[in-house]
Amino acid sequence: MRSFVVALDVGGTSMKGALVDQVGTVLHTERRATPRAHGPEAVVKTIRAFITHLTRLGDTLPATPARGVQGGPNRPARSQEQSGLVGVGLIVPGIVTSDTAVYAANLGWRDVPAADFTTLDVPVMLGHDVRTGGLAECVLGAGRGSPDFLFLPIGTGIAAAMIINGEPYGGATGWGGEVGHIPVLPTGEACACGQIGCLETYASAASVGRRYSIRAGRPDTRAEQVVSLARAGDPIAVEVWNDAIEALSLGLASYTLLLDPILIVLGGGLAEAGPALTDPLRERLAKRLTFREAPPLRPAALGVNAGMLGAALLGWQAAGHPDIGHTWTVNVPETPPVP
Repeated sequence: MRSFVVALDVGGTSMKGALVDQVGTVLHTERRATPRAHGPEAVVKTIRAFITHLTRLGDTLPATPARGVQGGPNRPARSQEQSGLVGVGLIVPGIVTSDTAVYAANLGWRDVPAADFTTLDVPVMLGHDVRTGGLAECVLGAGRGSPDFLFLPIGTGIAAAMIINGEPYGGATGWGGEVGHIPVLPTGEACACGQIGCLETYASAASVGRRYSIRAGRPDTRAEQVVSLARAGDPIAVEVWNDAIEALSLGLASYTLLLDPILIVLGGGLAEAGPALTDPLRERLAKRLTFREAPPLRPAALGVNAGMLGAALLGWQAAGHPDIGHTWTVNVPETPPVP
């Protein structure tokens, strides 16, 4: 019988699930909507049902499918006692420990034990969404072979995974990595968190779009549009984009001086700007670190699949394989859209 784990990446809008075997074969991927509008109990119930569904599907797969095969023959699912499921890795936003989803503002739950997310008798390990994405980049992606680096996804907000000695570091209370709320401009704009001049206020994708929209009088401008406009010489876009680069250079210089990472891995939607982001950021970071070399900047390798693959690593760790993944070759089938 083929052993596998269920890997689930739960976000505020959708959840991505996968079946992954012990050699890293992604047997199946699937996506479902997250029913957060119906409250935290509905989200937990949906997660339970999704895990059960994926497990039953996994039990219909052939014993030795080819790499990257999605699905399998239509055979009746085995009973739970005969299931090939050995563990579940589940990543969620907010404050989380390996056995408790402590708090998530956008999902509404508090202190949900890992065991509540499934009715199946298998070990479950929880992980923080960004830190687990950083773990995947460390074991499988751009940080492979680098035990100390910063994984910085720049999306709607900015959080970070601090990878130290090959492991994501969450700090004493699970709040470690909130790089987006480093006050880079103490006399600057107010942040939604209540502080002034946070990195996220200037350099997140949402803030880049918002700041341009306000100044140019063009509602609902997206960050990628601002980047294009800046390249074309639009003066307002150039100013907003320069502010974002400046804020990032300040935040990354502070992090570098404190923890001396081997490299900085940039992910998230804004990192897709490519050289328009990395070239000026690399230059400004080098100028700030006057007495030492700046760590290299590297694009993330796993994209939107980082969280899901990190959840697979957690699932195998829960099953008693702490060093899993270092020999895996990533091969992720196309994920269907949210139904």
